Amino acid sequence: MLLIACPYCGERDETEFHYGGQAHVAHPADPEALTDAEWAEYLFVRANPKGPFAERWSHAAGCRRWFNVLRDTATHQILAVYPAGQPKPVIA
Repeated sequence: MLLIACPYCGERDETEFHYGGQAHVAHPADPEALTDAEWAEYLFVRANPKGPFAERWSHAAGCRRWFNVLRDTATHQILAVYPAGQPKPVIA
């Protein structure tokens, strides 16, 4: 079981949170200009790395705010937690 440190409420059990997918996915500047294939790629194609990965999470059973988690997908170790809108931290 994961313990996730909500940047607003502190450390809580993972059952209080909802996963929101990959973080830092930029919205297309002109969505009307995208082809169907480009739109499908924006909606459905995401990275699936083995190792550090930036994810969006919502504290659904707490403050209900969105934030980002940098998590190692191989070990499930949480490397960093930071508010939405901030850049991904550099991990050595």
